[in-house]
Amino acid sequence: KNISDVVYDGYALDYKTQKLIAIGITASRADPRATKKQIKSGMKELDITKEEIMDVLKIVLLTSGMPAFSKAVQILNSVIETQ
Repeated sequence: KNISDVVYDGYALDYKTQKLIAIGITASRADPRATKKQIKSGMKELDITKEEIMDVLKIVLLTSGMPAFSKAVQILNSVIETQ
């Protein structure tokens, strides 16, 4: 097993919820590479929608501020444009 299999076990929270949390954490850290990776895999593997991600990013705005939020929205838009 790799670490992702251990972390994303869906024991108490389903995998989709865990992935949305991961998107929020990477976005709040303003880590563009990790944020893009989490968004892309969530949309591809779990059919996470732009609207669901925007709900998460609104929380990032409240907790981490406008710079982290703006960067994450730009990443989200770039991922959507390349689909």
